[in-house]
Amino acid sequence: MPDRLTQLQDCLEQLATQFYASLRYLSSHHSSSSTLPPNPHVPPFPPSDTNPHQRPDTPTTFAGAQRELASDLVEKVKEIEGLTGMLPGLEKSEESQVARLRQLEEELRMAENERKAAVSERAECLERLEEVIGRVGRVKS
Repeated sequence: MPDRLTQLQDCLEQLATQFYASLRYLSSHHSSSSTLPPNPHVPPFPPSDTNPHQRPDTPTTFAGAQRELASDLVEKVKEIEGLTGMLPGLEKSEESQVARLRQLEEELRMAENERKAAVSERAECLERLEEVIGRVGRVKS
């Protein structure tokens, strides 16, 4: 399982993709009739017959798709907020983070000492085993 930062990065990339796909769908499936009054500062959209990629949906289908796209975006944002909330350090002071790092360093030192002890015990066992095997070999000869 990837770490939280990788998950967060993946979610942000997915959100950007969802934004792009939503805008693409909305621009290619809207009807050319506008629900807003004309604005003299904004040029009108070209008629739909000049754009061969535009396939207008029925108003009901288009409204349902808008709701679904919005819902998907909201869900992805909630997922991102959840991952952001799980990141370390957001609710902790610098002193508590430093104390936690010191605690982890001490645990690491203890684990390293245990590892070294196990390695030396293994080496001792290997030496004893080699002695036993050598004695068995001499007895059989």
